[in-house]
Parts: sequence; C-alpha cells; structure tokens
Amino acid sequence: MQPEFLALSIIILLFSVIVHEVMHGYVALKFGDHTAQKMGRLTLNPIPHIDPFGTILLPALILIPSLLTGTPVGPLLAWAKPVPVNPLNFSNIRKGELFVSAAGVLANFALAALCALIFHILNSLPMVFPELLGRLLLFGVRINLFLGVFNLLPIPPLDGSKVLLSQLPYNLAKQYQKLERYGFLLLLFLIFIFPTPLFLLLNFLVGLFTKILGF
Repeated sequence: MQPEFLALSIIILLFSVIVHEVMHGYVALKFGDHTAQKMGRLTLNPIPHIDPFGTILLPALILIPSLLTGTPVGPLLAWAKPVPVNPLNFSNIRKGELFVSAAGVLANFALAALCALIFHILNSLPMVFPELLGRLLLFGVRINLFLGVFNLLPIPPLDGSKVLLSQLPYNLAKQYQKLERYGFLLLLFLIFIFPTPLFLLLNFLVGLFTKILGF
C-alpha cells in the first residue's frame, strides 16, 4: 500500500466519522437542543471529536498488524466521540430522536454518493485523471457506505438502535433499553472475537450499495 494513499485514506476516514457526529449535533440544534453547540462540537476541527478508542486505538489495531506483516488491510473501522444530545430539549421528542439518530448515517451515505458522483464525472472526461485520486474517491465511497451500514446495526449504542428505539411502542422500548448496558461489549465481541458473520453481512450490503452507485 502506497504511504500517500494510506495517509490520505486515514484523513478521509477521520473526516467521515467527524461529519457523521457533527450532523447529529446540527439536526439536534434544529429540533431545539443546543447542547452540542454549547460544548463546541458543531465543528469540523478534529480535536473535540477524538475518541481515544474509536478514533485512535481501533484503527491502529486494524492497521498495524497489516503494515508489519505486509498483508492487505482489512475493513477500516473508526468512530468519533459521540456528540452530546439531550432529547428533552427537542420540540418533538419522538420525531427528534428519529431524525437525529438517522442524521449521521444519512451524512455518510451522502458523502459516498458525492464521491461516486465526482468519480463518474472525472471518468467521463476525455483526459485521464490521476490513479491516486480515483482510488481515494473509491475509498471514500466504500468507507462511507461501510460506516453508514455499520451504524445502522440495531446494537446499542449504534445509531440503528436509536432509530429502532424511537419507533418502538413504549413497553417494547423499555425492554430494548435494557440491552444498552451490554451493547458495547457485544460490539467488541463481534468485531474482535467473532468477526466473520458481521463482516460478511457488512461487506455484502456495502457491495450491494456500491453497485447501485455504479461500480
């Protein structure tokens, strides 16, 4: 893997997870919650968004073994520090929780579509555009689809669990909330101990969406 491609890929990954979180805070602001704004989280500056595990340690655990052994890098996975949101400030709590939870995922899908559009426009031009640029745009498509699909999993604390929670009847929602204490441990188990089924599902869905975007 070319060093410049690796470095720029990491930048694209970090930008994508930061946009994901900023959109949560921005949509929350539109529904009346100023928490993220007051805490300085509505910014693309990466510093306030760094999560020691999700932004630094997890990508390092994925990258370093591949770099040391020369084997292909597996799916890059990362997340930023969750943007603080207080649903009690929403003008419409149920609708606000749905839209705020879905905002990050939709932002990643939008970034994937934008990268695909730029790639297809450049590919239609008579001149040849740099190979590195094409690879980076394709990486932008795939990593944002991967982040979007991953975050749609209905496992707390991922966005998919909050989208589902916002639509469940009250009694079912109370039962589902009990999973929150185990959700992060379940994610770690699926990622590091029993990853094959998870990544087979994610790769299938990412491949499907990639084809829809023309690749």
